[in-house]
Amino acid sequence: MKEYRALRKKYSFLEMCKNPELAAKVTLQPIEKFSLDAAIIFSDILIPLEPMGVEFEFAKGEGPVFHHPVREMKEVERLRVFEPEEETPFLMKAIQIVRKELEGKIPLIGFCGAPFTLASYIIEGGHSKNYILTKSMMYQDRPTWDALMEKISEVLIRYLNAQIRAGVQAVQVFDSWVGCLSPPDYEEYVLPYSKKIIEGVSKSVPLIHFATSNATLLELMKRAGGDVIGLDWRIDIGEAWARIGYDVGIQGNLDPVILFGSVDLIKKEVRRILDRVGGRPGHIFNLGHGILPNTPVKNVAALVEAVHEFSAR
Repeated sequence: MKEYRALRKKYSFLEMCKNPELAAKVTLQPIEKFSLDAAIIFSDILIPLEPMGVEFEFAKGEGPVFHHPVREMKEVERLRVFEPEEETPFLMKAIQIVRKELEGKIPLIGFCGAPFTLASYIIEGGHSKNYILTKSMMYQDRPTWDALMEKISEVLIRYLNAQIRAGVQAVQVFDSWVGCLSPPDYEEYVLPYSKKIIEGVSKSVPLIHFATSNATLLELMKRAGGDVIGLDWRIDIGEAWARIGYDVGIQGNLDPVILFGSVDLIKKEVRRILDRVGGRPGHIFNLGHGILPNTPVKNVAALVEAVHEFSAR
């Protein structure tokens, strides 16, 4: 959105995340422009890593870069478990500002990254194609892997519960990179930790458990927990829901690139997804991953309008 880009010319991404007034402003920008059913707090999944003692920066064109990756037990032992209200008060303040501004009109969602995804960033030193260093630690140095995942999990439990205390009305756990794992590896090395944080989070609000490339992991993700399982676009939503069972909600799952197509195509795809869920309660219409830069704003408006029009029927 041009309103967001105008702010980005003045402030770095991390400056915006750490300034409660700016974070609140950016959270509300899409709410003011579109008829959305919920807001999600403006932040980043990497925010808890800095107070843990993992320094990073957002390098232009590269995304996050970690200059001192964590790959040995002694480095894991140095990581801190912290109190979020003390170390990330800017996020809690932003949540409080947004809740006041929304005045009960729509709910506010908080979030965190999942243990595997955060671990992969700090082991690899940034994005990775094959996750060789992450998987090597899993396979070759199980004690270090377990210690790292345990520490991250403890941080995330505190982090989500602090957001709930600050006022969010739902939380989402993003396992952005866990799709690189086989089901047996997910079950052995990841599921216990995802389960630990989901069980450790207050049950006073619903929890959405999302991963990309998760078509082979759905049943295992359900075992890990969550009131809602989020899908990417690589699986039919009707098939996915039938597989995991209708006792949980489902979120998804339009391919974000569809928004670069025509309005007619967008409407067709919206109708297809809504037809596949068949009017069953518990579906949250969403993209299958984050909205992409340069997405035409008018197409986002057309998407929101189509979802409301067709689901109302």
